[in-house]
Amino acid sequence: MRAIKDLAKGADRFINACDYDIEGSLIGYMILKNACDGADRKAARMRYSTLTRSDLRDAYLNLIPELDYQLIHAGMCRHEVDWLYGINLSRALTESVRECSNRYVTLSTGRVQGPTLRFIVERELEIHNHVSKSYWTIDVEVEVNGVLIPAEYVKRRFEGKPEAESVVKGVANKSGYITETQQKQVRTTAPHPFDLTTIQSEAYKNFHFGPSWTLRVLEKLYLKAIVSYPRTSSQKLPPSIDYRRILEGLRRKPEYKGLSSELLSEPALKPSEGNKIDTAHPAIYPTGQLSEVRLERSEKAILDLVVRRFMATFAPAAVRQNQHATLTVEGKHVFHLQGSRLIDEGWMRYYFPYVDVKEAVLPPLSKGQIVTIKEISVKEHLTTPPPRYNPSSLLKEMEDNEIGTKATRAAMIDTLYKRGYVTGESMRSTPLGSKITELLKLHCPKIVDVTFTRDLETQMNSIELGKVRHENVIAEAIEELKSIMKQMNTHKRDIGRGLYDAIRNTHLQGTTLRVVCPNCGLALRIIRSRRTKKRFIGCSGALRSGCRFSLPLPQSGTIELTDRFCRKCGFQLLIAKGNRGRPFISCPKCYVEGRMEKLEK
Repeated sequence: MRAIKDLAKGADRFINACDYDIEGSLIGYMILKNACDGADRKAARMRYSTLTRSDLRDAYLNLIPELDYQLIHAGMCRHEVDWLYGINLSRALTESVRECSNRYVTLSTGRVQGPTLRFIVERELEIHNHVSKSYWTIDVEVEVNGVLIPAEYVKRRFEGKPEAESVVKGVANKSGYITETQQKQVRTTAPHPFDLTTIQSEAYKNFHFGPSWTLRVLEKLYLKAIVSYPRTSSQKLPPSIDYRRILEGLRRKPEYKGLSSELLSEPALKPSEGNKIDTAHPAIYPTGQLSEVRLERSEKAILDLVVRRFMATFAPAAVRQNQHATLTVEGKHVFHLQGSRLIDEGWMRYYFPYVDVKEAVLPPLSKGQIVTIKEISVKEHLTTPPPRYNPSSLLKEMEDNEIGTKATRAAMIDTLYKRGYVTGESMRSTPLGSKITELLKLHCPKIVDVTFTRDLETQMNSIELGKVRHENVIAEAIEELKSIMKQMNTHKRDIGRGLYDAIRNTHLQGTTLRVVCPNCGLALRIIRSRRTKKRFIGCSGALRSGCRFSLPLPQSGTIELTDRFCRKCGFQLLIAKGNRGRPFISCPKCYVEGRMEKLEK
């Protein structure tokens, strides 16, 4: 701030050229106001979506004459509300444990963190309380022109086994007639361009990159002027970004030359667009400046995803021919035969290999044709609970419920891991995470109420639109916070005791292996030496029985226990996560014996 203040002396013109978003608008405003002697009153604003030379020059030549105060006030309100709620509620949790145990453990919650954790905890309760029920299906294969193909009985699911067995008995080894055939062409339009949430989901699906890592990689590419500003919720590509100029740039790379040349040969380029709009920035797109830029492996992967998605949006629809036939046996048992084949790849060719193309072609069938049941059996199944969240599906849940922002959701998920509230890639709440949610629901339910958080988000969005004043939103939020804090203080002792017990249980759960010591049969734990500060796997009976069994562990990054076991020795597998790159799963015991099993996820 002192350096900027010295540099600003004597300046007769001021421009805020920070990123055009809430953060950039607020940072520029604070600097201009406090380090430039109130220059915010006369400063102009640059608006751009890429850091290319041409876009920055255009933004400089077409300045907005004054700062974007509505965005600034929205940013101030969001910071103040998040700080007020976060610091007070987090301190209340931390102090409640300290007063009960004389131990300091950093705990946190807030208006977004609370509801997000509740999603995971309630899903875990659904899974825990799920009671599996049996149901039965019929597996059947029919013979058509000497070829066996699968068929599907008209009733897909039977609650009782006798009914399913009755069907099998009635049609086994019998022939029927094709009573109906249909062929229908289905057009699948090109996908819309990437907004931040969509690319985070696609990166997780294709590369197993977490949302935060994807955003960090996108920000690196943005700073290298290779992609546009990533923190956007837009699914629109305006013509002003100059589609042809971008494709000309992509054509200079051998891997994109053919596809981009095909698009450039078209007389007109019109992208397929989604419904989401962001007034600040368009959807994520490549700038076309790809030459002479050295990229890391993860940057290459994300860039390739962005480029191929961008090209795919301009491509024609894919055309698939769906085939359907109805088989009737014994005049009452109906089976369906389904097939599908791709007639025209369309946009799928541009987005390959990030799209699955599955085909199941039926042989020629005609009405009245005789078809024989060759294989048929009854198969028992058990109902399954809903799947656990992963970082990608949780991000989508947050977006669907309108809590958090596109820029903060990924960081919020990271915080849940950092605090020890959740564990595992298939997100499972720890005893601590479950207890925090339980206690907050009991004593101050608004903190974990999605509706309360969503209403605050709506009010802050209204500030951006100039509909409400940020001072009024802050005042209302403070009154709500006072009521919440009063409830927490009333139940401080109960909250502290419950959390301290959960902290101990979480620690034991996260460090105790499910396999036992091969020497003495007692529990194995992840231990950190008080003397050397190094961590290792050791026997819990070391002090009692003198057992010295131990296995080394990596000393950097994080270690998590998995539910999987080594195929070679049966020892429990651990997952090691470094600060960069993908995690890897290994067997500590085989590693010692020189047979490390590395399984990239």
